[in-house]
Amino acid sequence: MGVRTMAFWSNWGRSAWRQFDSGDASGVVELTKRNATISLTKQGAATGNLRINLSWQMRTSDFNSRAGRGSLRHPLRMFKPEPVQAQGPAMVNVDLDLAVMYELKSGAKGVVQPLGEFFGNLNEPPYIKLSGDDRFGSGSGETVYVNMDHKDDIKRLLVFVYIYDGTPAFDRTHGLVTLYPSNGPRVEIPLDERAPQARSCAVVLIENVKGEMTVRREVKYVYGFQAELDRLYGWGLQWGRGYKSKV
Repeated sequence: MGVRTMAFWSNWGRSAWRQFDSGDASGVVELTKRNATISLTKQGAATGNLRINLSWQMRTSDFNSRAGRGSLRHPLRMFKPEPVQAQGPAMVNVDLDLAVMYELKSGAKGVVQPLGEFFGNLNEPPYIKLSGDDRFGSGSGETVYVNMDHKDDIKRLLVFVYIYDGTPAFDRTHGLVTLYPSNGPRVEIPLDERAPQARSCAVVLIENVKGEMTVRREVKYVYGFQAELDRLYGWGLQWGRGYKSKV
């Protein structure tokens, strides 16, 4: 029972964690196609650390549909995680990664990502730090910190998510990227659009425009990985194939 109930409590913990961490569940701004931009400078959040979190679920459960499938006869069935279905019979077993391409005012360019263990540095260039690699869709997910006290050194940051391994099915992983500025409401960008076979998604672009730090929703899905996003946004980096160590 302990193993089967894990997904249930993990899903519940994700929701509770989000509300607890924000401190105010109502202090939320969701970036949409119609309202795609927010200014961190205008809300007094262009200092301190900007925290960017990716949370997602490897699998999901439909408790309502289970109620009519003999839950009284098999009470433990409701706690058993059910495979998420992409197009066709494939079970979704996904490893989502949070990453940031950066370009500094000095001209330095690069990426902070789990692949290759490019975890960055918060107090030295690139002033971005990845907390670690979540391979299993836990409640806390993956988090990137951006040192906004060095905003004058930053030209632009592209926050993106890619499916390192598993079935391409962004709409079934319940992916959510949340920005926690040092001041003002948290900013949410759901990754729930249907994008069959897409393996990467440019989520938001953070830019320093004449001293003003702005966040713009992108949510552009591509079929390739970092190199395709690089071409889309004209970053100009050189990319090679990489792998993660086995767990």
